[in-house]
Amino acid sequence: MTQASAEVDEESGRAALGRALRYLRERSGKSLGQLAAETRYDKSYLYRLETGQRLSKLAVMEDLDRHYETGGLLVQLWKVARREVFKDRYKEFMRLEPTARIMHVFTLGVPGLLQTEEVARESLSGAQEVPEDTELVEEQVVARMGRQQLLHRKPAPSVRIIIDEYALRRPVADAKMWDEQLTHLIDAAELPSVVLQVLPFSVGSHHLMDGSLTLLWQEDGTSIAYTEGNGCAELIEEPAAVTRYRLSYDRLRDRALPPPESIGFIRGVLEEHRS
Repeated sequence: MTQASAEVDEESGRAALGRALRYLRERSGKSLGQLAAETRYDKSYLYRLETGQRLSKLAVMEDLDRHYETGGLLVQLWKVARREVFKDRYKEFMRLEPTARIMHVFTLGVPGLLQTEEVARESLSGAQEVPEDTELVEEQVVARMGRQQLLHRKPAPSVRIIIDEYALRRPVADAKMWDEQLTHLIDAAELPSVVLQVLPFSVGSHHLMDGSLTLLWQEDGTSIAYTEGNGCAELIEEPAAVTRYRLSYDRLRDRALPPPESIGFIRGVLEEHRS
């Protein structure tokens, strides 16, 4: 393999997208200023896209595909770059999670930390496209189950989890599997290091309805926020931004049911499910 081909193989998805954007603009004979005037996107913003410094929203790539008449090419490159960025941020979050001393979580579904193995397998199999993906799914299940060991380590981290009522009202198809999952939630809430709260539908709309939020504090006091939603992820380390997410989480916690009432609520859902 030549050095040039090796560099292409190692090129990130975002860099490849940026290179395509620059090629299309230069081929059309336009300067960044001219493109900005025609598309009404800021010149500096377009420059950051071309240099791979930033990943745009999908709508921007759709606009530029129409502008260059590239038939969806930029959207496809954007999808590759987005998956790559998501994986990188997830890997960094996975590196930080095992050493966290305090963890605050909000999810719309049953969080991976509290899923049974069968429910984890069911949820992870949703993206399975071909039979060969089965081995990959099993690897992901093992990894998810392994993450749960942090709830039992000594000393265990202090974990507070808020789950939306939506998570409890969207059962898996197998009744026995869902019974075991609800029971597992109740059992997990009895761990001395875990506080579980339910955010009921009755509170109405809220500011985290589009995804999940996790806050981690390390032994040395450093903290990060990690958000996921609509196939995107963001790892936030800037202190002021993390503080804003913490205040956002606190407001949601204040609207959730207190821990004892939350467990009673889950028991009620379990009884409804069994009847």
